[in-house]
Amino acid sequence: MPTTWYEGLVKQTDPIAPQVNRFLLEIPEVESFDFKAGQFVTMDLPIGDKRLQRWRSYSIANAPDGSNILELCIVRSENGSATKYLFDEVQPGSALRFKGPDGGFVLPEKIEKDLVFICTGTGVAPFRSMLHDLKNSGKPHRNIHLIFGTRDESSILYRAEFEDIARTMPGFRYDIALSRQPDWPGYKGYVHQIYMEHYKTVRPDVDFYICGWSNMIDEAVANLLLKLGYDRSQIHYELYG
Repeated sequence: MPTTWYEGLVKQTDPIAPQVNRFLLEIPEVESFDFKAGQFVTMDLPIGDKRLQRWRSYSIANAPDGSNILELCIVRSENGSATKYLFDEVQPGSALRFKGPDGGFVLPEKIEKDLVFICTGTGVAPFRSMLHDLKNSGKPHRNIHLIFGTRDESSILYRAEFEDIARTMPGFRYDIALSRQPDWPGYKGYVHQIYMEHYKTVRPDVDFYICGWSNMIDEAVANLLLKLGYDRSQIHYELYG
């Protein structure tokens, strides 16, 4: 099948944390952009001549709802030409060319296990999509534990939303680890301590989904496989860019 490219028009872009913006894209050529919660799109940005210079993939942060709107949650990279373009030049009305959706980082059709979502920074985007999709659809699920890590309180993405889901969605819990805020009353340090503590007894009825920078994922996979002894089939992960 040939790749389908779309032109999304930026409806809105605004900061949601230091160095993090959300981008709302409308896709005028379709009435409904179909995707599965957890998938991503790949942008072709005008920042170079070669594909490797131009292409960047971002997880879709909103749930599939039958609309032609996508929300992307993007962190500004210190030396990144892509995010320099997105943050400094893109504004409402700008056109962004992209293809997708792609990716197999999605939940099973029938959820028969507890789910543990482990993420750092904008790696929370696919989990936001999954949680809103489950809540909106009323699809049966078991317990879900979102474990989110970042530097400080100002960088907790979608905090009010997840706290609301924790109040209204049965079986959902939400824990945060902050690595650079000593006065934080919750977990201090990194996400690893949380799942190592809560899931130290190996269970066959739990699946782990991990999204974030490669170093965090490598450490989490090693901890789950080697230190705790979980089966590889229980661990699913996606690097983000």
